[in-house]
Amino acid sequence: MPETLRLVVMGTTGFVLPGLDALLAAGHEIAAVYTQPPRPAGRGHQLRRTPVHDRAEALGLPVRTPRTLKDAEAQAEFAALGIDLAVVGAYGLLLPRPVLEAPRLGCINLHASLLPRWRGAAPIERAILAGDAETGISIFQMEEGLDTGPVYAMRPVPIASDATAAEVHEQLAILAATMLPEVVVGIATGTLSAVPQPEAGVTYARKLAREEGRIDFAEPAAMIDRRLRALNPAPGCWCEARNERLGLLAGEVVAGSGEPGTIVALPLTVACGDGALAVAQVQRSGRRAMTPDELQRGFPLPVGTRLG
Repeated sequence: MPETLRLVVMGTTGFVLPGLDALLAAGHEIAAVYTQPPRPAGRGHQLRRTPVHDRAEALGLPVRTPRTLKDAEAQAEFAALGIDLAVVGAYGLLLPRPVLEAPRLGCINLHASLLPRWRGAAPIERAILAGDAETGISIFQMEEGLDTGPVYAMRPVPIASDATAAEVHEQLAILAATMLPEVVVGIATGTLSAVPQPEAGVTYARKLAREEGRIDFAEPAAMIDRRLRALNPAPGCWCEARNERLGLLAGEVVAGSGEPGTIVALPLTVACGDGALAVAQVQRSGRRAMTPDELQRGFPLPVGTRLG
């Protein structure tokens, strides 16, 4: 095996960035970084580059932003890099067979779940929503199926009872980076074998829909708490208060009862289908995040107010 491997790193969110740093620290050559192209964002709809794009450019690495890898030209450009292995993490684009087969050692994926549980686009969020006690990282050989390939390495971690999706995302990104250099060397030397995923226990983590953030206070408080944590920071949770949309950013399950959706204690404790939710942070439309005390000073919601 050569002293260094020639690699491509493919990712869009910050999930793959610790892994990129770990590969560089291990002395591997990054032939190119692939990420999705800039998209309109914010109120001004100005084009915004991905975190991966910004980091790769700061490191002086070549960046490629194809809108698709399905056309022959993009596939030929990828193959021409002559790489040993592609490392993929939260990239968001389909890798067709010609791309999967172009690297000498194929393509591996850093996936934020214990496969085969939570294959798909939103494994962290779905694990929190389901109340899973643990999640983890699976590094697997990619094939054309959705996260179906054999697994080279897997490591579990507990999900803290108050953890948000953003916090678990960061924790798993760092975990993946600690695993990656050893996995890459093991694949290159042939000392690490991939194990097929079991057929039992398959679940799918479908992409989050914006409407999933609408809070239904008829649900148990524990479920609403999981929803607040799973959809933080995006797409976010909300309800209606005095005919205005009110973002709910954080809360805590507490004892309490009443008609679901009714404020039963100040500054902002809301009765749920089972128990109550003490809201800890809120956001009015177009305003900054604030505490319930701050909200009550400018937008009073007395006991008995119904949120919907």
